Amino acid sequence: MRFHHMARRIFLGPALGLALAVAITACSSSGSSSSSTAASKPAVAASSSPAGGGSAATEAAIKTNWEAFFSSSTPTDQRAKYLQNGETFSTAIKAFAASPLASMVTAKVDSVTVNSPTKATVKYDLSAAGTTVASGATGSAVLENGTWKVGDDVFCGLLKQGAALLKITVPAACNSAS
Repeated sequence: MRFHHMARRIFLGPALGLALAVAITACSSSGSSSSSTAASKPAVAASSSPAGGGSAATEAAIKTNWEAFFSSSTPTDQRAKYLQNGETFSTAIKAFAASPLASMVTAKVDSVTVNSPTKATVKYDLSAAGTTVASGATGSAVLENGTWKVGDDVFCGLLKQGAALLKITVPAACNSAS
């Protein structure tokens, strides 16, 4: 009986950690050292090349804003600035930021590929309490109102994956997320 309980804990621990990490990544720490000034002011778009390429400044702006959105040091009320259609998701952002688990999750951008003047692919790693739970995950960045932002499809995907575990309701806006 004791073996069964221990085996279940060993198996369920990482699975639960992964599910929680995926679900709360939207409000987690990036492991980067963003200053509070950078956190309150998104990096503006830099000129980008056509599909398949982007300037170093564009890629840096995407990385800066992506990591600021996922950083626990970014004030909760500022995170919507870094998410496509962010105001639509402000309630969901606040709910996740209230979780004490949020500070244990980190996302680190590995690479950015600018696909068009308004869309990019971001490859990132996800860690929970220092353990990598997803390596090489892929998400989108979108140019909205002159600022590169985390694609709302990324945020909605994370919410949908964690909804059952965290007993949350996925916002209706996720039904139309691009």
